[in-house]
Amino acid sequence: MHEEDNAQWGLVHAFVLDGKGGARPIARKQLDELELTPEQSLWLHWDRSHPQTHAWLRNSSGLNAFSCDLLLEENTRPRLLPLPNDELLLFLRGVNLNPGAEPEDMVSVRIFAAPQRVISLRLRPLRATEELIAELEEGGGPKTSSELILYLAQHLTGKVDGLVSELSEQVDAQEEQVDADERYTPEHGQMLHVRRRAAGLRRFLAPQRDIYGQLTRNKLPWFADDESDYWNELNNRLTRYLEELELIRERVGLVLESEHRRMSERMNRIMYRFGIITGVFLPMTFLTGLLGINVGGIPGSESPYGFLVACLMSAGVALAQWLLFRRLRWV
Repeated sequence: MHEEDNAQWGLVHAFVLDGKGGARPIARKQLDELELTPEQSLWLHWDRSHPQTHAWLRNSSGLNAFSCDLLLEENTRPRLLPLPNDELLLFLRGVNLNPGAEPEDMVSVRIFAAPQRVISLRLRPLRATEELIAELEEGGGPKTSSELILYLAQHLTGKVDGLVSELSEQVDAQEEQVDADERYTPEHGQMLHVRRRAAGLRRFLAPQRDIYGQLTRNKLPWFADDESDYWNELNNRLTRYLEELELIRERVGLVLESEHRRMSERMNRIMYRFGIITGVFLPMTFLTGLLGINVGGIPGSESPYGFLVACLMSAGVALAQWLLFRRLRWV
């Protein structure tokens, strides 16, 4: 019943964290009179496209106009913005696992975080939030608002691993076939698509890695002491993914370069053979053309052995050229 009521307001999920790893869902109507105990935290997850979300955020959330404008703007890149009173705005990106979507077309999640409150907004569904809710329902989820954004960041980062592995495997398959069969032609369209996907991922993961580095170095007072280690681990994981994506782009370039070099060598061999053939027949063509002009005085024109002599001369020229090419090691 809560989900149906909340959907009318643009509220996707609303939970009160109990401070022990669990949470209870609440309805939108309960927000106005909700009072939290010191160990509790509130998580509100909104649909950014819903008109009621805009109205609640500007009129009832308690956020200033600047924060609301940033949370509701159309296009964002991963960024971290500290606010007064030890609050922060955090914009992250996650792999798009929605049906029919390109995974590298990453989904944005905008987060306002305070010591006992987290407000997140999304435009398209996120698998990471579904997994986070499942952990809360099982009692093994985040206990505080700082852990909530950490868990969400971990789930977002975890989805990148599978996509990077998939791209790497596609390049591996092409490399193995190129090495195994000299006549194999790599799928240029697929390789270019892999390179574009890798570039698209790097576009958002690089600034997101920097955000995790900032959270490692600049810990807010309401963050737990050991959370800096987890943010540092996320920073290291994204660094590894970015290095792997850069390696994928280089490997794609090597595969395409190898094929281009192979085609160039094949073309050079073909042109070389044509050159040899042309070199052999050019003098004979000159000789027969010279003897074939219709003027008087052509040697052997009156002799019954003239044609035989011309053939022997052509054969002799061809043999001499062959011996010369062998001596020069052209053939």
